[in-house]
Amino acid sequence: MKTLLRSTLSRRSFLGRVSAGAVALAGAPAILRAQGAKPRKLGVAIVGLGNYARGQIGPALKLTENCELTAVVTGSPEKGRKWAQDYGFSEKSVYGYDRIADLADNKAVDIVYVITPNSMHADGVIAAAKAGKHVISEKPFTTNVADAVKAIAACKAAKVKLSIGYRLHFDPIHQEFMRLAKDPSFGPFTKMNGEFSFVMKNKVWRAERKYAGGGPVMDLGVYVMQEACMAAGGVAPIAITAKAAETTKPEIFADVEQTMNFTLEFPGGAVCEAVTSYSQSANRFRAESASGNWVEFKTNAYMYTGVGAVSNRGPLTFPPVNQQAKQMDDFATCIREGRESRVSGEMGLRDMKIIEAIYEAARTGKKVALRA
Repeated sequence: MKTLLRSTLSRRSFLGRVSAGAVALAGAPAILRAQGAKPRKLGVAIVGLGNYARGQIGPALKLTENCELTAVVTGSPEKGRKWAQDYGFSEKSVYGYDRIADLADNKAVDIVYVITPNSMHADGVIAAAKAGKHVISEKPFTTNVADAVKAIAACKAAKVKLSIGYRLHFDPIHQEFMRLAKDPSFGPFTKMNGEFSFVMKNKVWRAERKYAGGGPVMDLGVYVMQEACMAAGGVAPIAITAKAAETTKPEIFADVEQTMNFTLEFPGGAVCEAVTSYSQSANRFRAESASGNWVEFKTNAYMYTGVGAVSNRGPLTFPPVNQQAKQMDDFATCIREGRESRVSGEMGLRDMKIIEAIYEAARTGKKVALRA
């Protein structure tokens, strides 16, 4: 834990210096192609080499068709050199957290993927944008609405594109789920319930507000929120109620919620009852329509692999994909074609508004109307 905290604090120190010193470029980096040849892969720099980078994003970059790993930003030069060896890029493209501005001069980097603790996402996005690079922020986008607004503004000012790491939008089963939600012969869904929870046995940074911004709502609840918005046809809820459950492990959950129950009310009367917790295990979602049609993810609703769903018309079956590889390839295509990501910064901002409303509703005990 001490090593993690030292690393986290060094990241915060670095980002504070970078925000003031990064050089803003006039526009997005040039994407060079030889006439008639296959476009080169876009270079990705990962900021933060923790578990998700090591276990998911790095391996996914070995599967992508449109991008490749060309740099890393880390507090450990030794770890960075190992990544350079494993992924075949120059050790000169290993940067410390105090050198992120130097990415502006690295023509092999087109995209920066920010995978730091939650409270540092906004600063990382802003720093990358000032270096003239397109940006992916891991979820949650930020820890509050104000920071999300600032991060979006920085990307617009630098004329770079912004995407959020909402990988499930690239999973074929979830894509079919979203299609069914908008199919008038099947939907719309009016009754939904879901839960994403696991048992946290020891105190880690995700249980500290200054790093995580909150408890399971920030980490796991955002998936249930996303699923509910998918089921509602892509629209945001208009009202929220919430209640935090009793804290039974204060030695771990001293300043974040241990369990949160919340209800999302959507336009047209659709409702989602949701739970997220660090003290029980669940990974499910169910959506029903007034006509009796339904889709259910009984287990593995939100997982990297093994997602499974059934409906009253039969199972939703598709060949498996690497969600993160599809996510990054799509963003590279967005950059090349000059279009916005389907999982945009604005979607991340929408979800930060939902999260703030959940916490406000839990704190006040009152229903909270979602601010547009």
